[in-house]
Amino acid sequence: MVNTISNATHVQPAAQPPSTSTQKPTHLEPQSGTSGDSVQLSTAAQAMAAALQEARETPVQTAQEARNGDFQAQRLLARQAATKQVAK
Repeated sequence: MVNTISNATHVQPAAQPPSTSTQKPTHLEPQSGTSGDSVQLSTAAQAMAAALQEARETPVQTAQEARNGDFQAQRLLARQAATKQVAK
């Protein structure tokens, strides 16, 4: 069932009082020299972002990282080599 409202009235917003020079600004300036917003990612979000980045890497990038001591890249290359051995 649909009920109609026939006695609705529109309310005009209240007039703003004129500003005086003694009022403080309504927005806060950042304390540091940067004007950008910052966010903190949860541990799960950081892990998800890292996994996404790793998935986008080319094999050449993975090999370079493994040579530079990246343990995750080394494990991935070892896993891929083991998979190739099993597939033969």
